[in-house]
Amino acid sequence: MNGPLRYVALGDSQTEGCGDGDDVQGLRGWADRLAEHLAEGTPGLLYANLAVRGRLAGQVRAEQLAPALELKPDLATVVAGMNDLLRPAFDADEVAGHLEAMFAALTAQGARVATVTFPDVGRIIPVARPLVPRVLALNDRIRRAADRHGVLVAETSHHPVVTDPRLWSPDRLHASPLGHARIAAAVADALGLPGSDDSWTRPLPADPRAASGLRAVVAEVRWAGSFLGPWLVRRVRGRSSGDGRVAKRPELTPVLGPARTHSLD
Repeated sequence: MNGPLRYVALGDSQTEGCGDGDDVQGLRGWADRLAEHLAEGTPGLLYANLAVRGRLAGQVRAEQLAPALELKPDLATVVAGMNDLLRPAFDADEVAGHLEAMFAALTAQGARVATVTFPDVGRIIPVARPLVPRVLALNDRIRRAADRHGVLVAETSHHPVVTDPRLWSPDRLHASPLGHARIAAAVADALGLPGSDDSWTRPLPADPRAASGLRAVVAEVRWAGSFLGPWLVRRVRGRSSGDGRVAKRPELTPVLGPARTHSLD
C-alpha cells in the first residue's frame, strides 16, 4: 500500500457519535474510537467520518457513497438502516439493497468493509417490540449481502449485553459512551485488529440501581414525554434531527494523539 492507511465511515447518528459527547464539546462515537484503535498500530492513519444523523439508508447511499469513493479508503464501515426501521413504510429488501450497493461499490474499489447487525429494539424500548420482526429481517439481509461481497460483520445482535440499558443513552436510540466503546470493540474484533478480542460480548456487573416495578413504569412515562413525544412531533412535521447538518469530518485527516480509552464495563 502506498501512503498511510485511509479509513472512511459512512452512516447515520450512531456513526456520527450521538450519545458520546455533545454538539458543544464535540461528538466522539464508535467510529472515532475505532480510528483511535487503528492509529495505535498504524501511525499516520487518515480518517474521515461522513455520517449525518437522521439519514435513511438510501440517503446515506445518495449523499455519502460518492464522496467516500473519491477518498479511496483502504477500510470503510457502513452502518445504516435503524432510521428506516422506525418508518411506517419500512421495506427490508429496499434498505438492504442500498446497503448492498455500498458494499459492492466500496469492495470493488479495493476497500476492506465492515458493518454491524442491529440489537433487539424491543428489549431496549418496550413499546418498540412490534418492530422486532423488522430487525430480524434486516439483519438476515445484511448478513447475506455482506457474505456476497466479503464484508465483515460485527454480530452485535447475538449478545444479550447489547441491550443492557447502561449501553444506551437516555433517549434509548443512541449508544452511551460505554455503548460506543463496545461497538468499536466489536468492529475491531470483527476486523481482527491487534489488541482486540471478544471481551465486548461479556455482560456488565449487576446493576443494583436497575428500575423495577413502579419505578420502571415511571421511567417509561418520563422517557415517552422527554424523547418519544418530540420524535413523533418531528415525524408529523416531516422534519429530521439531521436537517441542515453536514458531516463532522468530511476530509481525510490524521488521527492525532494517543487513543482515549473507555473501559468496557
